[in-house]
Amino acid sequence: MFDTLRDDTRPLIMGILNLTPDSFSDGGRHSEVDAACAYAMRMVEEGADLIDLGGESTRPGAAPVSAETQLARVLPVLRALLGALPARVALSIDTRSPEVADACLAAGARVVNDVSGAREPGMLEVIARHGAALVLMHMQGMPATMQLEPRYQDVVAEVRDYLLARAATARAAGIPAQRIALDPGIGFGKNRAHNLALLAALDEFVGCGYPVLLGTSRKRFMGAICSETEPTELLGATCATTALGVAAGVRIFRVHDVKANRQAADVAWAIAAR
Repeated sequence: MFDTLRDDTRPLIMGILNLTPDSFSDGGRHSEVDAACAYAMRMVEEGADLIDLGGESTRPGAAPVSAETQLARVLPVLRALLGALPARVALSIDTRSPEVADACLAAGARVVNDVSGAREPGMLEVIARHGAALVLMHMQGMPATMQLEPRYQDVVAEVRDYLLARAATARAAGIPAQRIALDPGIGFGKNRAHNLALLAALDEFVGCGYPVLLGTSRKRFMGAICSETEPTELLGATCATTALGVAAGVRIFRVHDVKANRQAADVAWAIAAR
């Protein structure tokens, strides 16, 4: 499915549309339907191939949000966007809840982006029934506690093996391999050293045979490297990881700043594909 979103082979840009009051860098900015739709249209004009709607913050320390609350936040925007977006643009729902995924896929979303690796009972069955695509992410622990003391013996091997096991489980549940993407989960239960090790090994994840999604946008570990405390000032850092990811063969980039990352991805792709 991910290979059909473009007429060419350029990397895909997934624009982030957080419909939450407490996301780490843009919470509360797109809570009204009209404002959210206008922002989504702007991201499409800037080069987004997918729009990822989220009704629950998964920032470090975030508490869970009920399915009812998530749906109240995302469904009105999702329905409004379906009549406005170009057909080439896919809508994705960022959720760990099978109930939320079911309702959003029934309404017209085509992708479920699950930070928990689709571990909630019933999630895989919902996705298979709707014929949707799935992004499986690795997260050690839960958002409320994941950054307290993340530990690994070999972070690359452990994350890779976990994702491959989850992909095998998804395929056994009836989700074809071409509808599955893997996300190493940068910043989700990882410290700076873990994140850097995963970024240095992106080609290993690409070599697993599934499309890889990279989500580094405005992440705190880059701020520590750059001596920058404001997430919105990490555009250059994010673009650096986008270019690195393209060179390694990463297929999808989940970002807040679409225009700059579209440029970074296209230039890196032109170099890699020459």
